[in-house]
Amino acid sequence: MRNKLLLTLAACCVLTACTKSPTGRTQFMMMPDTQMSEMGLQAFTKLKQTKPVTTNSRYTSYVNCIAQPITQLVGGGVWEIVVFEDNSLNAFALPGNKIGVYTGLVNMVTDQSQLAAVIGHEIGHVLAKHSNERMSQETAMNQGMSVVGAVVGVPQTALGQLGMSALGMAAEYGVLLPYSRTQESEADIIGLRLMAQSGFDPRQSLALWQKMSQASGGQETPEFMSTHPANASRISELNNNMAGALQQYQQAQASGKRPNCSK
Repeated sequence: MRNKLLLTLAACCVLTACTKSPTGRTQFMMMPDTQMSEMGLQAFTKLKQTKPVTTNSRYTSYVNCIAQPITQLVGGGVWEIVVFEDNSLNAFALPGNKIGVYTGLVNMVTDQSQLAAVIGHEIGHVLAKHSNERMSQETAMNQGMSVVGAVVGVPQTALGQLGMSALGMAAEYGVLLPYSRTQESEADIIGLRLMAQSGFDPRQSLALWQKMSQASGGQETPEFMSTHPANASRISELNNNMAGALQQYQQAQASGKRPNCSK
């Protein structure tokens, strides 16, 4: 009877935690949106305290010029956009409408639409609530591992410890990392739509990832061990969705959405 009750409660939790992403993918969520926004705010505040914010007004104006048409499209209130002095080719967006862009990325891009592809991608993560999904997955995985340990007992032998380690590795590479690649690919597609609908040329997303591939110098982590798809995989998937994005881009241009941002 107790086992049946636990199974019923678990099933109810899973059913009530399921939702749909902007692309229609089923997601598992456990965390309240308010909690995720508060965590995003705390993380962003700490980052601003520990990482230098650029004093280059041209960089700030350039990034804001690109980000604002996209944030206006998605709505959700005011977005805070900060450019950090860091040579990494990186940017991020956090729950709570926070966007960070690194100067290394600003220096690398040669077209406004290339940076729009990155910002659209990062905002795509927020819109799809990927941080909530990721945290929910890891929480559920940790709880599942605890249940396994409680049921079978804590392994005391070297062989038992090795078995639990292998189980953890299988969980990581078999569930968490592939799921993260799914999230990255989904953010690529959402970002492609956002940049096109905001008037940025979606074809420049291909140029961006070609640049990223060149910058990596062929030293990418093997895809099956990476949280990100290989650059070639990203380019292929973007190509598969390019026709629809070009149509959205043409419609945006026809309606007067023509961003003109320069460094």
